[in-house]
Amino acid sequence: MSNALEGKIAVVTGGSTGIGFGIAKRFLAEGASVVITGRRQAELDAAVAELGSKASAVRADVSVLADLDALYEEVGKRHGRIDVLVANAGGGSLMKLGEITEEHYDRTFAINVKGVLFSVQKALPLMETGGSIIVTGSTTSIMGTEAFSVYSATKAAVRNFVRSWVLDLKGRNIRVNVLSPGPIVTPALLGIAEKGQEQALLDHFASLIPLGRVGDPDETGKVAVFLASDASSFVNGAELFVDGGLAQI
Repeated sequence: MSNALEGKIAVVTGGSTGIGFGIAKRFLAEGASVVITGRRQAELDAAVAELGSKASAVRADVSVLADLDALYEEVGKRHGRIDVLVANAGGGSLMKLGEITEEHYDRTFAINVKGVLFSVQKALPLMETGGSIIVTGSTTSIMGTEAFSVYSATKAAVRNFVRSWVLDLKGRNIRVNVLSPGPIVTPALLGIAEKGQEQALLDHFASLIPLGRVGDPDETGKVAVFLASDASSFVNGAELFVDGGLAQI
């Protein structure tokens, strides 16, 4: 532990479980105060109980703009500023071409694209000079994945958001980068497997990854600390893959 984020105020959307929780936990270990969001109050309460006294939660669906307004109003009251924003909330499900429904498309884009856009835009009045914005991407943005085309398209979209946002934020000294995980052991990943086939799914992914295993949420947390801290002060508009080499071959 290096206290790389000592005194920083961080917001992590989708922070009650999985990758977001791993990031929040690592930020706290490095000295930050963290506000997490999620759609389910019970999961938020459980997460805060585990994370400790420097963590707090606001229930919010990032696809609902009124929820985001309420989130940032609360963050402003509690902390007065944001030093680090992790636009992490997202999700998707498997659906092959020929089976994709309008509801599936609308919901996936609402959370993963609309949610990211307005999570970032509405945070800007609270963002400090020298702040860091981290958007959670995915290896799927540059790889074809069977039955995952809608989700993959959303991650390609947010990757391009970041390329443009670094230009829009020129002069504000706010950096924006993408953290793109590969297969990480989370409830979301295990949720795409058929019941009883979870280990088989993990074994399949492990067979595709040069390091021979799937990742852990804390491994994404460590990379997020780098992107949030002064150690990455000249890293802007980049995409860092935390994928064991999956998308690099």
